[in-house]
Amino acid sequence: MMVGDMVNEKQKTQAYSIQSFLCNAGSLFGYLFPIFFTWIGIANTAPKGVIPDSVIWSFYCGAAILILCVLYTFMKVKEMPPKEYAEFHGFDLQKQQEGKKEGFIKLLAHAPKAFWTVGLVQFFCWAAFLFMWTYTNGAIAKNVWGTTDVVSEGYQAAGNWVGVVFAIQAVGSLCWALFIPKFKTNRAAYITSLVIGAIGFISVFFVHDKYLLFVSYFLIGFAWAAMLALPFSILTNALKGSSHMGEYLGLFNCTICLPQIVAAALGGLVLKAIGGSQAGMLVIAGALLLCGAVSVLAIKEKNQ
Repeated sequence: MMVGDMVNEKQKTQAYSIQSFLCNAGSLFGYLFPIFFTWIGIANTAPKGVIPDSVIWSFYCGAAILILCVLYTFMKVKEMPPKEYAEFHGFDLQKQQEGKKEGFIKLLAHAPKAFWTVGLVQFFCWAAFLFMWTYTNGAIAKNVWGTTDVVSEGYQAAGNWVGVVFAIQAVGSLCWALFIPKFKTNRAAYITSLVIGAIGFISVFFVHDKYLLFVSYFLIGFAWAAMLALPFSILTNALKGSSHMGEYLGLFNCTICLPQIVAAALGGLVLKAIGGSQAGMLVIAGALLLCGAVSVLAIKEKNQ
């Protein structure tokens, strides 16, 4: 929300890409913390039902970093006073104050078309990534270690490897975030990113070498980078001149939560329908990303 408030339309794609870059840089460090702590001698194993010390210390570090970054943002970012904010975004301050009485139902009724079209893309994308987070461990265990036994050594090794491939995904996102602003249009960047991510998802089904998975998840990172940057850039551009940008961005977060709720509720049924193949669920995830890429064609980057 602060990005939309603090930068102009020409800078938004670049600003959200920087945000995407930093989010994925944090993800990369987060995935590597347990590996680092294990390397320096902190225990990576524990009795059944007990969290290993390497994971505990990773969470301590994550909490400390979060607190420090929030404090830094609070101290350094100076938000514009209402009058300056209204002038910067080109709307009438008096109407803004009157508009504060509007409820979310009325706001949704008057939402720009981009709110709904980008929301449709979001539905496919976030459902796809929910499947990735849920089924990657089982898919890698079956394809690479040849086991579906959750208490086997191979399944646990696959679980450790999931952290590595997710780190590779973060690297892919870091790299791709630098290229997103170079596209002529946000739609072109969006479609390209989702198609490449879909290829990454589908390729997991055919990969049986743990190192080749690096390619698959690197490509998946392209879609993730776009998802963290482009929806907000497109929506805030569509809301130019609106006094309700913050409210709309808050409501827009539903397009992140609801798809994951639906995917979680239906995931078991889909898994059963395809014969219990967790690797197959990543093919479904790739198909969802392709549906998202097609849905991008419905987006028009202007207030409607």
